[in-house]
Amino acid sequence: MSGSKCTRLSGALVKPLLDSVDCVLFDCDGVIWRGDQAIPGAPQVINLLKEKGKKVFFVTNNSTKTRKMYADKMSKLGFNATEEEVFGTAYCSAAYLQTVCGLQGKVFLIGSPAMREELQAVGIQETGVGPDHISGKQTDWANVPLDPEVKAVVVGFDEHFSYMKLNRALQYLTQSDCLFVGTNSDTRLPLEGGKAVPGTGCLLKAVETAAQRQAQTVGKPNHFMFDCVASKFGVDRERCLMVGDRLDTDILLGSNCGLKTLLTLTGVSTVADAEAHQKSGCAERQGMVPDYYVESIADLLPALQG
Repeated sequence: MSGSKCTRLSGALVKPLLDSVDCVLFDCDGVIWRGDQAIPGAPQVINLLKEKGKKVFFVTNNSTKTRKMYADKMSKLGFNATEEEVFGTAYCSAAYLQTVCGLQGKVFLIGSPAMREELQAVGIQETGVGPDHISGKQTDWANVPLDPEVKAVVVGFDEHFSYMKLNRALQYLTQSDCLFVGTNSDTRLPLEGGKAVPGTGCLLKAVETAAQRQAQTVGKPNHFMFDCVASKFGVDRERCLMVGDRLDTDILLGSNCGLKTLLTLTGVSTVADAEAHQKSGCAERQGMVPDYYVESIADLLPALQG
């Protein structure tokens, strides 16, 4: 590729990059694991980075797991990781409502039990988790009973998403003082074998369309996720590297926050995708071009072991 962006990171280039950073942020699925299997070499990379004094954090848009659930999974896969190093959108949504919004009231939650758990951990009550079946007629739907204590609608991944949940969110959001927060806008969840299922962004877009309001999202590429890490651990953005497999979330987050960026090709995006963005001449798409790329984060191992 032309220019200094999207350089293949190999050989003598690896050590100077690692020496230039004190902190490394990793996306999870497609970067350090795929499904329930660690990417070969990934646990050694993470563990060696920490042994060499680097701060390592894990930032994921997945809202279906708590920080503890992620830490437990990492431990089983051989990663040296703690709950405090994990920043998922379930946790970040709760942090956003608590610290930025100063929410006084309940949340109507289109989301998972993990999101409920993270909200409860910061003292926020919720309603809405689980199935919400439809009954009655349209006039009944428009006058569905609402909890007067609900002051925010939060949308994350919800396998029980339904017309009635969409309707209930609309009725709450007609109140102008009701906050509206989404975990992320990823429209598809890639699976093994090239398959995919609809992502949270599809649910969020449905609620935004019905309510004629736009949500504040807290996940990548929004800078709030990095702000969560930086405010808690005093991270210097100029000495921080973001490693991910998606250009529109991971790499764009890094660009939005002034971090160095590294694309790994074990997940969603390709070098061809990055080339197309670089050649587009579009400023927004330029933000999705990584500084470097590797086939796998295992490519960092020789420099770390040397």
